[in-house]
This record gives sequence, C-alpha cells and structure tokens, in this order.
Amino acid sequence: MSESLSIPGRFNGPLESGNGGYCAGVLASFLGGPAEVSLRRSVPLDTPLNLVREKDGSVRVLEGEALVMEARAAPEFEVEVPAPVTLHEAGAAATRYRGRSDGLFSRCFVCGPAREDAFGVFAGTVEGRKLVASPWTPPSWTADAAGRVRPEFVWAVLDCPTYFALYMDGELPLSVLGRLTARIEAPALASEEHVVIAWPREAEGRKRHAGSALLSPGGEVLAVGRALLIEPREKRSE
Repeated sequence: MSESLSIPGRFNGPLESGNGGYCAGVLASFLGGPAEVSLRRSVPLDTPLNLVREKDGSVRVLEGEALVMEARAAPEFEVEVPAPVTLHEAGAAATRYRGRSDGLFSRCFVCGPAREDAFGVFAGTVEGRKLVASPWTPPSWTADAAGRVRPEFVWAVLDCPTYFALYMDGELPLSVLGRLTARIEAPALASEEHVVIAWPREAEGRKRHAGSALLSPGGEVLAVGRALLIEPREKRSE
C-alpha cells in the first residue's frame, strides 16, 4: 500500500513552503527514534507527497519524480550540550532577537515576529556567552492526550534558533536548512515554560553547522539537534 504525507499550510517557515524542522520531524516520525533528515528542496504546503520506504530502512518523500526530503535512522547521534541557560537569561536574550518583521521568514510559525500565533521562539544572544536562547511555552494543541508535545513540534523549535546562532553579529544572509539530525531524550510538556538554545559549531564555505537543545524549566536536556544550513550561491539577505 502506498503512503503519503502533506504539510498543513499553517506550518510554514518561508512564506510559501514548510518549516524545515517541522517537515523533518514529520518524516522522522516514520522511523521512530533519533534520525537524520536531509531536505533536498522546499517542501510544498497542502500538497500530497509520496512516501517511499527503502530496503535499508530509510524513507524518501517525492513530489512526482522529484526528491523533496529523505531520512535515515541515527541511533548513535550525540551532541555535547553547553551549560544550561536559565529561564530568566533566556527571557533577556529574547529581547535581543534579530528576526525581521518583513521578509521571507517573517511569518514562520515558530519564529516569525509578524505572526500573532507563532510559537514566539525569538532566540537572541545570551549575554557573555556564544549562544542564543529563547523561552518557549508549547501551546496545548501541540500535545498528545497525555500532555506531551508531539515530536514534530520539538524538531521545529530545534531548527529556527540555529540560524540566529550562526549569525549573531553583522548581516543576516539568506541561509536555509539542508539537514537536521535530532534525538528526543524526554518529553516536553505543553503549557510549561521551556528554554531553547542554539550555538555555532563550524563553517565550511557556504555551509554552516550549529547545535541546538530544548531544556526543561530546571535545565534538563529534553532534546538535542545538529543542523546544517546552506547559503545559496547568489547571496541575499533574509
């Protein structure tokens, strides 16, 4: 039996395509456990996409014949997480958020300042540290019947802050998610205030690597991510 998926229009990142982290999390759910998801092109919204399961256990998503994204299990994935950021520090950092109220990502459902129903993950620089942070209180509708935030929304908040970790100073060039690897360690609970952090790892040409984590109110690591962002050859600002 053929399988398919569709990304609802409300879960956009750029104005007309899916939030990369959310899309990656949706695909990762077909594998269960830690996964590495590569996005090969923009994920269309409200469009039935074909899901293909490969013999090696990986999964691919196609729009017609075009490869949109693919995922494989990553059971050995680990990330060294920096020292925790407190809720107070995260709140102060959010006041230094550099996201724009216009432009391609201004209405992202996670970090878009022009969108009233956005998650409000406005990651800004933590004073005295080379990382960004934001508070995040997951809405009740993101959770299952037990109040645990569904994995695709955790993946979504592991994505957006990595951009601002990579460009803490100076120009904000266009840079898009190419790959996200993530592991969920423990459930996040809806309606509780959490902290999201992200930090730069390395750069190579147009490629930028960053880490991210979701923390409980007490600083426990609930989920970790590693993102690859890519600057297009023709540079322009976000």
